[in-house]
Amino acid sequence: MPDIDIHFDVQYDYPVVFTKDVFNTENPVLVDIFKKTGQKNRILVVIDSNVAASTPDLISRIGVFFRQYDDIMDMVAPAYIMTGGEVCKNTPHEVEKIQILINKNHLCRHCFIMVIGGGAVLDAAGYAVATAHRGLRLLRLPTTTLAQNDAGVGVKNAINKFGKKNWLGTFAPAFAVVNDLLFLKTLNTRDLRAGISEAVKVALIKDRFFFDYLYDRREALRDFEPESMQEMIIRCARLHVDHIRNSGDPFERGSSRPLDFGHWAAHKIEDLADDDIRHGEAVAVGIALDAHYAHYCGCITEIELYRILSLMECIGFKLFHPALLQINIEASIREFQEHMGGTLAIPMICGIGKLTEAAIIDTGLIIRGIKNLEDRYNSKKTHEKKKRIQSDASHKGRGDVFS
Repeated sequence: MPDIDIHFDVQYDYPVVFTKDVFNTENPVLVDIFKKTGQKNRILVVIDSNVAASTPDLISRIGVFFRQYDDIMDMVAPAYIMTGGEVCKNTPHEVEKIQILINKNHLCRHCFIMVIGGGAVLDAAGYAVATAHRGLRLLRLPTTTLAQNDAGVGVKNAINKFGKKNWLGTFAPAFAVVNDLLFLKTLNTRDLRAGISEAVKVALIKDRFFFDYLYDRREALRDFEPESMQEMIIRCARLHVDHIRNSGDPFERGSSRPLDFGHWAAHKIEDLADDDIRHGEAVAVGIALDAHYAHYCGCITEIELYRILSLMECIGFKLFHPALLQINIEASIREFQEHMGGTLAIPMICGIGKLTEAAIIDTGLIIRGIKNLEDRYNSKKTHEKKKRIQSDASHKGRGDVFS
C-alpha cells in the first residue's frame, strides 16, 4: 500500500509594537491592528488584578476608547479581572472562567481576547484562548518589565501542573503584541527590576554589545532611569523575537532551548520558595549559578564572571536564595530534559554573547557554585550589617557632641 507524505508550511505574522498611552483616543495603534481584519471585531477584555488595582481608571478609559471606535470594535462583556501572579497558573478555574466567558458570549475564532497584564496572566489567559475553539485571536498588552521584554512577545501559553512549571501549554502566536511603556509606572520596585534579568540572559547568550550596554548603564538601570529602561526592553524584545524568527525551531521541537539559560535552576527555586520569589529574581540566581559553572568549566574567565555578578548585584538582585540548598540537582536536570525531550542540552555560555550546550552536568561543580553564592551572599550581609552599625554609632556620636 502506498504511503501519503504530507508537507506544508504555515506563515505567522504578528507585530510587536511599542507605544505610550495606548488607550488614549488619539493613539492609532489599536485602531490600526483591528482594522486589519476588515470587519467589526467582537472583543473580550481580560485584565490582571494587579493592573486593575494599580490603575483604577483603566476600565473606564477602555470603555471610552471602545465607544469612540464602535464602528470597528465591540466589547462583548464587562472586563474580566483575572487573579494576577503565579497563582493564576496554579489554579485551573482561572482558565476555565475565561473559557466559560468565551462560550457564554458566543465568541468564535475570528473574535479577539485582549489580555492586559503580567507574564503569568498572559500565559494562563493565552492558554485558555488557544484551547477554546482550538484558538481565537489573542491580543497581548504586557504590563511588566519581564512581560514586555520576554514573556509577552513569544509564542508560549502555559499553566503549571503536577508541581511543574508550564507543564500544560501550547505554542500559539498572538495576533499582535502591544507594549505600552506607561504601564511600567504602575510597578513596584521588585517588579520593575525582576524583568531586567531576562535582558541579562539574552545578552549573555546572544549579544556581547548588549551586555556591555547593560553593564555600562547598570547604575541607571538600578535607578530605573526611563531612557535606559526603554532601550533595555526594546533591545531584549528584539533579540527574543529574532530568535523565534530565525532559530529554525520557534515551537521548540528539538532538544535545544537557548532562551532557557539559567532556567533549569530558576524553575526549581520558584517551586521550592513557595511564591517567596519573583520569576525574574529566580532567573537572576539561576544565571549566577550557571555562570559559575561556565567559569569552572573554563568557558568564561574570572573577569567575565565578575562582570556578570557585579552587573546583577549593582542592579539590585540577590544572587542566593535558601531554596538553592534544597534542590535535588540530578532530579532537576532530568526533569528539564524530560520537559524538552531528546538528549540533554542545558544552555551554557562560552564567553559573553556566545552560546554552547552541556550534554553532561558535573553535579560537584553545581554544588561548588551554590556554596560560593551562599558564601558571597553571607559576606555581603555581614559587610552591610557592619556599615549600618558604624553609621548608627557615627550618628550617635554626633548627637553627643551637640548635646
